[in-house]
Amino acid sequence: MEKKKKWVRQLILSLSMAGGVFIFGIWIYHLWDKVPSAIRIRAGVKQELELGVPGKGELYRESDMEYLQAVPVLQSGKAADAESLVVNLNRPVTLMANQEQSYRMDVKLFGVFPLKTVDVEVIEDVQIYPMGIPIGIYIRTDGVLVINEGEFVGENGNTQEPAKYLLQAGDYILKVNGENVADKKDVINLVENAQGEEMILTIRRNQEIFDVKILPQKNEDGEYRLGIWIRDNAQGVGTMTFMTQDQQFGALGHGINDTDTAQLMKIGSGSLYKTEIISVKKGEDGVPGELTGIIDYNLENKIGVVSANTEGGIFGTIQGNVPDIEERQVISIGFKQEVTLGEAQILCCVDGEVVPKSYSVEITGIHLNHDNVNRGMELKVTDEELIRQTGGIVQGMSGSPIIQDGKLVGAVTHVLVNDPTRGYGIFIENMLDAAG
Repeated sequence: MEKKKKWVRQLILSLSMAGGVFIFGIWIYHLWDKVPSAIRIRAGVKQELELGVPGKGELYRESDMEYLQAVPVLQSGKAADAESLVVNLNRPVTLMANQEQSYRMDVKLFGVFPLKTVDVEVIEDVQIYPMGIPIGIYIRTDGVLVINEGEFVGENGNTQEPAKYLLQAGDYILKVNGENVADKKDVINLVENAQGEEMILTIRRNQEIFDVKILPQKNEDGEYRLGIWIRDNAQGVGTMTFMTQDQQFGALGHGINDTDTAQLMKIGSGSLYKTEIISVKKGEDGVPGELTGIIDYNLENKIGVVSANTEGGIFGTIQGNVPDIEERQVISIGFKQEVTLGEAQILCCVDGEVVPKSYSVEITGIHLNHDNVNRGMELKVTDEELIRQTGGIVQGMSGSPIIQDGKLVGAVTHVLVNDPTRGYGIFIENMLDAAG
């Protein structure tokens, strides 16, 4: 009996220790997540950094690893030791640097245990135009995208699978028999012209380019086929987030993924067009809403070219007249550490107008180091007019600028299907990083 009691006590002790370690681990992760991996500050401007982490940060130059001396650091109104530049991160810290430079900060828990190394970059103030206008998007893939491979009924009623084990969803066909292909029609014509002879396809799979040999087969109509489904373009409606003073733009806040493969599409070229929202399908619990727009792919309506499709959005150059641009003013961007929980606004067009309106939202969550770059912020629509018109966030609003305290801090990216009033946003910092 005594042995049994002793065993039970040991079990309880072990479980308690394991639980303590688990809770401690969660706490450490919480602290790690509170510290951004990169911090940007404006040159010549005092900026407060409030991380609330029980630890210290030690700043030094990134280039020569010497301790930073050129940057005065103020803490609680008193000058810190400029030679060591060790700052207490459990209290507000005011940083200021007079010139662009890169630094690093080693963050140590309780000043002893390494927690994280942070890149600190001093940059000139970035001012851009917040947009919020609807855009029509048309992109062509860089190569012809394979969206699936499968079987078909052959000339003699047999099942044919010419592409099996050779091609897969997500491959891009770059050449056929050494000849560049620009679209689906090129591939179809070259297959027909081969008249059943073995063909060599040049394929890009992820970052690798290689050749495969494939033998076309006749289908039941006597036409030669490879047994693949292919795509060469995508189009849709979205929202422009920003335009720079040198005519560069960013939109969507997320990349354009193929609807079948779910992979980020590699683009060869693309265009932006003026569009007008003609109807709104309201979002409901379990059913996402949608903005429907008219896109006239006429050269007169073209306003820009798309040069990059990234996880952080699509980017390119404005080449036409952007509606209402004369009435707009540039504003500063807000860095990650400046975003706070609470009131904000989004700019978007939902009523057929080309001039965006401002609608109130609440930032309910901030994730400085989220694995998904498109989910840095959690949002809740609080504007009654927007809820009445759309139900909240709907498809087509991706890219709507998020403004807080007069600064552009991010863009709307996703909606929660089970609650259209809630969604996610990307930090504008991450968008600009993706733009390169």
